[in-house]
Amino acid sequence: MEKPFYKRVLLKLSGEALMGDQEFGISSEVIASYARQIKEIADLGVEVSVVIGGGNIFRGLSGATQGVDRVTGDHMGMLATVINSLALQNSIEKLGVQTRVLTAIEMPKIAEPFIKRRAQRHLEKGRVVIFGAGTGNPYFTTDTAAALRAIEMNTEVVLKATKVDGIYDKDPVKYADAVKYETVTYTEVLNKNLKVMDATAISLCRENKLPIIVFDSLTEGNIKKVIMGEKIGTTVIAD
Repeated sequence: MEKPFYKRVLLKLSGEALMGDQEFGISSEVIASYARQIKEIADLGVEVSVVIGGGNIFRGLSGATQGVDRVTGDHMGMLATVINSLALQNSIEKLGVQTRVLTAIEMPKIAEPFIKRRAQRHLEKGRVVIFGAGTGNPYFTTDTAAALRAIEMNTEVVLKATKVDGIYDKDPVKYADAVKYETVTYTEVLNKNLKVMDATAISLCRENKLPIIVFDSLTEGNIKKVIMGEKIGTTVIAD
């Protein structure tokens, strides 16, 4: 059996990626692809935890521009991540992998509350753990939630699944001459304002020396490649 390079990882999925080609909501094809890729690495014995954004349903920041109070908007966004978490849980369990959703805001009828030791036990038992509702606090992004949960779970790396194949010095969609970084330091990310994660999430990772790998997750099989230690995407490392 192939031996994975990483034993315990946290996968950060963006809500926007779940839309696929749609304008809104959840694409059944994309979520099924993610579920297959997560099963693939769980079958290798990797302990997998997941944090999902909510941008495909509601985003607190953009809600603020439409007159929604920021705190209310962020709470709506947190609930959006729970909808995504339940959808992903359903897709993964259909493939026969036990999955648990733990939320930062208690909603006992639909998910377990986030308790660090409980989450760790689930991982040790080989279950996939999905963390919903961000950090449970307004003004914090799901990127920050991913960094926080990764540190709490002692994961070896944060896998930031995106639509692009790494970090560039400028937007590769707009600029043909954009240069891709193989590795980049946390300080460079902050100083050059590279759009990887927000500054709070990057600072958390930097303080705890938690590497981040940014890669294209829409190409099926890429998550496994990263887990096996293949050099794809961009790795954010300590200074």
